[in-house]
Amino acid sequence: MKITDIACHVLVADDVDPGLTSSAQDSLLVVVTTDEGLEGYGESDLNPWIGRACIEASGTHTMGLGMAELLKGKDPRNVEALWDHVYTMTAMNGRRGALIHALGAVEMALRDLAGKIAGEPLWKLLGEPRPTPLVPYASLQPAGSSFEAYRDALCESAENAKKLGFKAVKAECTMAGPYAHDGMNESYDRHTEVVAAVRRTLGPDMTLMVDVQYLWRDAETAWSVLRDWEEFDLYFVETPLWPDFLDEHARLAAWAPFRIASGEWLSTRWEFEDLIERGRIGVVQPDVGRVGGVGEARAVCEMAAERNLPVVPHCWKTGVSLSATAHLAFATPGIAFVEFLPPQLCIEKLRRELATEDLVLENGEILPPTRPGLGVEINWDAVRAYGRP
Repeated sequence: MKITDIACHVLVADDVDPGLTSSAQDSLLVVVTTDEGLEGYGESDLNPWIGRACIEASGTHTMGLGMAELLKGKDPRNVEALWDHVYTMTAMNGRRGALIHALGAVEMALRDLAGKIAGEPLWKLLGEPRPTPLVPYASLQPAGSSFEAYRDALCESAENAKKLGFKAVKAECTMAGPYAHDGMNESYDRHTEVVAAVRRTLGPDMTLMVDVQYLWRDAETAWSVLRDWEEFDLYFVETPLWPDFLDEHARLAAWAPFRIASGEWLSTRWEFEDLIERGRIGVVQPDVGRVGGVGEARAVCEMAAERNLPVVPHCWKTGVSLSATAHLAFATPGIAFVEFLPPQLCIEKLRRELATEDLVLENGEILPPTRPGLGVEINWDAVRAYGRP
């Protein structure tokens, strides 16, 4: 069996708003095809034009080869060896960042193929099944450009997640900073008010996580606000600080009464080693596509397990990435929660329309998927409708 083609589809929703910070408005869908007619699907969370260039660009010398040209003609079944080969021979094109994010989409597609070749769901190929149920959390992104509208929309989404049977939610609370929602610039006290309102809506029994999306630049300023959040019984606070400020992460982790979570932007296990060892984070958050694929995500999970740290993968794309993350989790006991975005809670068109995943939410838990590979079905009408040159 040989790889005959690697197709990259740049997808952008027809209602895209460049002023928003939601990367679910676009996608890079990668399709790896074999000479036996099998297709594997992958996705990554980066600018899709940049990702396509990383995959399709021709090489110029022996340590800066092209990703697609390295893989065409190869047997797709030894995924780890192919990843190592591409990582090595594209090293001068980029050992981190965009190239690794794009490689993550390709690797995801190869994993999908591996399951289809074996006739088994991917999680069964990754190791022993987890002994505990897989619990998802609902990611809540509010609407509205005023404080009151933002707060009320977030609380309404929290109530809807509760009605859908979720046991855990993650609330975005970003009304200032680089991810400021809809141009808002509210005080830190207002952020505390929002978290308090969401906790009241959920009640005391549901798990609450809060994402502040790089709101602060130093630990002291972050702690001046977060010290008032202990009463809300948070599982973690996500990305309070810029990811490169590792010493500030360590300072904040020493003060905070709850876990500090980070890692969504990182690529490869080696970047995570710095964040864990020097940054002293309490929850590890690889994104399967961005970190470099399922294999790199597994390596990060193993690193976290050695240090008794929980893993809660990041996933803010369509059902393709969502499925890859779930399959990883079904073979990884150390993954505490996974991000789950059912259509009822999605506002982005690509999330609702691009892919149908083999994931069922029942009694607040995700049931093990049964279809071969990732178990994803692509809506090719959506690919045609939202495809860009």
